[in-house]
Amino acid sequence: MALSQMVGRLLGVREHVVDPGGGGAPRLPHPAPTVVVGGGIAGMSAAVVLAERGVPVTVLEAAPTVGGRLGAWPEASPDGTRINEHGFHAFFRQYYNWRNILRRADPTLGFLRQIPRYPVLSTQWPTEEFGKLPPAAPANLLTLLLRSPSLRLRDLRAMNRDAALPLLSYDPIQTYAEFDDTTADALLTSLQLPDRARAMLFEVFSHSFFNHEAEMSAAEMIAQFHFYLLGNPEGLAFDCPAEDYATSIWQPLTRHIEQHGGRVVTEAAATGLHRDAAGWEVVSTAGAYEARHVVLAVDPPALAALVAASPILAEAAPDLVARMPAFGRPGPPYAVARYWCTGDVDPGRAVFNGVSRQPTLDSVTLYHRLERESHRWAELNGGSVVELHAYACEPDVPAEELAERMWTELTALWPEAGRLRIRELRARVEAQAPAFPPGSHAGRPGVRTDADRLYLAGDGIHADLPSALMERSAVTGILAANHILRDEGGATEPVHSIRPRGLLARGH
Repeated sequence: MALSQMVGRLLGVREHVVDPGGGGAPRLPHPAPTVVVGGGIAGMSAAVVLAERGVPVTVLEAAPTVGGRLGAWPEASPDGTRINEHGFHAFFRQYYNWRNILRRADPTLGFLRQIPRYPVLSTQWPTEEFGKLPPAAPANLLTLLLRSPSLRLRDLRAMNRDAALPLLSYDPIQTYAEFDDTTADALLTSLQLPDRARAMLFEVFSHSFFNHEAEMSAAEMIAQFHFYLLGNPEGLAFDCPAEDYATSIWQPLTRHIEQHGGRVVTEAAATGLHRDAAGWEVVSTAGAYEARHVVLAVDPPALAALVAASPILAEAAPDLVARMPAFGRPGPPYAVARYWCTGDVDPGRAVFNGVSRQPTLDSVTLYHRLERESHRWAELNGGSVVELHAYACEPDVPAEELAERMWTELTALWPEAGRLRIRELRARVEAQAPAFPPGSHAGRPGVRTDADRLYLAGDGIHADLPSALMERSAVTGILAANHILRDEGGATEPVHSIRPRGLLARGH
């Protein structure tokens, strides 16, 4: 154990057990048919837990393949069929609940490989390196401040320390009461940091949540700063699958659900909910499904549309209906472009790179140095596979134009990229990520709705424990499953968390 982790444990920076699980029958003694709408991380996590407890669970996924924003699917290309994906995701070590679900696919998590470096690139300033920090707070923060070329001692002295205290004082109630109506941009401005430090240390971080800091709640940024840096014993270390997501995650999890009696139905878009004395009925493009319990695990726009298409909810779940107009508006669009190229970038380039202060580009991933299929293609063709990602981009711009802009911005960062020849391009723009605008926390729905036996899950759904992105999806999926299991007398799934409050939160 690293020294920083030993110190961190003394301060409570360790893995916490929120719910030990158990407490009921390992398998339900009676059927409780359940429909999960949505086959992304949240829906599949719920289905895994339910199927293992003997619940007859059916997952309805609108797309031809499961995975949601972690999806992967086959595509025809001039070189034959290949797997394309929805964009790079970092599997952080404090994703305890998501990793526990992934252990159903591989008990040792052997399919994950460590990504040792985490550089942040800029055309204006030298590269900032986040990958070599001590794993646990407060040592990681102190080391970052001491080592960072973006901050000097006089900058720290000039910093508004009172404005910085909330970053160390996260509290799940007080933080939102004080800062949810403030923008992340206003909070960052109040720190009085040099522009370079703000851009390289903070703005890159806020963009990773698919929101502009000028449109994101300061409370949400504080919460995520706590989750990713100050409240967990793992620091910023993360891993990634060495195979595509379909091969390493979704095919094994689908088999696991089916082996335990569940079903996963693709190309089955839910079009409405009905309810009578016998329970719920979920109508979809693949037919109607009767259920005692329903979990809606879809993105905010799809959830709002499904609620609007289900008149029964006006009576059964008026609070849920009232929350949808605001919640259903997603964050800004994001763009993903993958390029199959002749030639390669310099061998010293990192697998994953954050990008600061480019108009469009937010990250660069070298897939031929990460995933086996891309590596095989690059070796066979003497080339490279590069993915560029814009987390919060300009609306109403075609995907191909955004891909061209991102590539141009890449060549300004890595001049050798201008010498590559692009053989094939796949680009897309989506707007499915949840928004976290100022003042939105009070209206954010939670896992339990005001309708009997109707639950929500997803990375935009409120959870009482610190979490974000993939981990928030898994957590809410597990919590939805646990509500169902408790209702039916079944044993629940354990739930784990990082430190629930900040190092300097009141009462600590």
